[in-house]
Amino acid sequence: MKTPGQLMSALFTRGGIVFMQVLATLPLAVVRGLGVALGGLLYVVAVPRRRVVQTNLRLCFPERTEQEREALTRQTFVFFAQAWLDRSWLWHGHPDKLKQRLWLTGALAELDGEQPTVLFAPHFVGLDAGWAALTQQVQRSFTTIYTDQANKLLDRWILRGRQRFGHTRLFGRAEGVQPIISALRAGRPLYLLPDMNFGPEESVFVPFYGVTAATVPSLSRFAKLGRAKVVPVVTRLTATGYEVEVMPAWTDVPSADFVADTVVMNTRLQGYINTMPAQYYWVHKRFKTRPEGEDSVY
Repeated sequence: MKTPGQLMSALFTRGGIVFMQVLATLPLAVVRGLGVALGGLLYVVAVPRRRVVQTNLRLCFPERTEQEREALTRQTFVFFAQAWLDRSWLWHGHPDKLKQRLWLTGALAELDGEQPTVLFAPHFVGLDAGWAALTQQVQRSFTTIYTDQANKLLDRWILRGRQRFGHTRLFGRAEGVQPIISALRAGRPLYLLPDMNFGPEESVFVPFYGVTAATVPSLSRFAKLGRAKVVPVVTRLTATGYEVEVMPAWTDVPSADFVADTVVMNTRLQGYINTMPAQYYWVHKRFKTRPEGEDSVY
């Protein structure tokens, strides 16, 4: 029997899902306007998370003034909220609506054929839009790695949304790497998001904006084990939806040195972020894991 707290959580989650289903029917301008309001509210009330964003921006952009970083902080919350509300139409909107709002561009020929491919998809706010565009508009069977949510009702909703199009496979972290490698070698592209702090286990410390950051070298390792090329995919939130840019494959990754490859990944990621700094996932504690003897930055 569920406790009153569990019942309230389930009711709140179901209400949220219904709200998103209704939101999917509204014009994009309305959804984005609600995102501006929600982002402004989160900036005010989510004080601990606001401090995380401020700390990240201070460490990564010390050359900017405090006023400039504060403006970036506010815009980060707005983009975060808009992208979250956009999941309404990404997961519930008519497929034709998605085709109108999701624009695949760039080196699309990199996705042709069946060559093993690791898609380096950094944590910009539009990461779900990028996945939706690929799985809906490219005739290949994509895979990615999924972390289970503690709220099982929310978990099922997210899984349904991300498995909406194509013949996708979401690997749970507990499944290990072998099924992922097998899928890669069979020609199923892996949509990989390795640019977060996943703790000290199997991470290497490499620079990110000049700050030592624990980073998993999974991009290099999956590409090497899967005999795959690395193709960056960067998703940008725009006024009319999202631009999903497929970039040319890297010619120097993977190499024989996975640490050097991870340095290259972070360096190139910085270049992508610099084109739209407020759209990166600064709400994450990117520098939580510190080298031994270093104090927490948060």
